[in-house]
Amino acid sequence: MLSETRDMAAAKKFFRSAQAVTGVTPARVTTDGHDSYPRAIRSQLGADIRHRNSQYLNNRIEQDHRGIKSRYGPMRGFGAVHSAARFCRGHDELRNLLHANYRFRQTSPAAARRRRFLQASRIALRVMASS
Repeated sequence: MLSETRDMAAAKKFFRSAQAVTGVTPARVTTDGHDSYPRAIRSQLGADIRHRNSQYLNNRIEQDHRGIKSRYGPMRGFGAVHSAARFCRGHDELRNLLHANYRFRQTSPAAARRRRFLQASRIALRVMASS
């Protein structure tokens, strides 16, 4: 979630939204060590939720947006939150388009994967050219 501020209200909004989208109350939550997270977790998800804030347990989440980090580093960050949100939406859509999700332990022939990749590449190029 991209937020202009990183405070209690933003943390509560995030946990409320995550619970509404998934429909699940987790048994444990892993975050970084920001001060507002423990209170937001207790108030939005309940007092019996285990909160973990080890940097090593959070690596999986941090690696998810490694691609975005490598793109905005050379740009020296974003000027405004709306431009960051627009960039992240476009980057995520393009990543989803080019990296098809496969079912676990299901293979497909190289020719079919190549066809899907070329089709996705054509769509991505058309979208980028129209911007």
